Amino acid sequence: MKLVKIGIIIWLSFFIIAGLIISVPDIQILKQSSRNLFYHVPMWFTMFVAFFSSFVYSVRYLNNPKPDFDHKAAAFTTVGILFGICGLFTGSLWARFTWGAWWTFAEPRMNLSAVALLILSAYFVLRSAFDDPEKRAKMAAVYNIFAVSTVPFLFYIIPRQLQSLHPGAEGNPAFSEITAPVLRLIFYPAILGFIALSFWIAQLIYRYLRIQDTIANQEI
Repeated sequence: MKLVKIGIIIWLSFFIIAGLIISVPDIQILKQSSRNLFYHVPMWFTMFVAFFSSFVYSVRYLNNPKPDFDHKAAAFTTVGILFGICGLFTGSLWARFTWGAWWTFAEPRMNLSAVALLILSAYFVLRSAFDDPEKRAKMAAVYNIFAVSTVPFLFYIIPRQLQSLHPGAEGNPAFSEITAPVLRLIFYPAILGFIALSFWIAQLIYRYLRIQDTIANQEI
């Protein structure tokens, strides 16, 4: 396991540094900011994987109410929100250099992404409202299934029906159409690296929650 963690650190470090020093093609409007492709988009991919994992564990908890499933659902939801915030931050940074503003309310993808993260953040507000562990876990699982179900609609389906400045929207080329092959050599491995990092972080949070649960049971 230690070798896996070392591998993740080396893998991510290499591609993060490579993304900063590699020669990138002169893409209209994006210019040097196209390097953000290596960081911004992988954040969203990693977030989707984390939320899907939390969804799976919430369903598993409802089918078999084991505390471990609840802890893992909470851990992956935490990681999903963390990477979602990173996605918003890197997106805002990109907007500043390409659209001239840190945030624009005329861009539905940015606004709906923020709404989705607020909906998912309410998962933890709900958890804090219950003292009984079993009731908390059950209600949290039900809400999490609902919250994660909104993700594809708020992040992808609805924004594609609205006018947008974002690449891939109507009238704007998708990144797949303007991304040079050399960028993909960094982009795809970066996605894998960040996803691996997310599972590592989720495992740490899960272990913390288990310890916290054990201490609470001992006090009772």
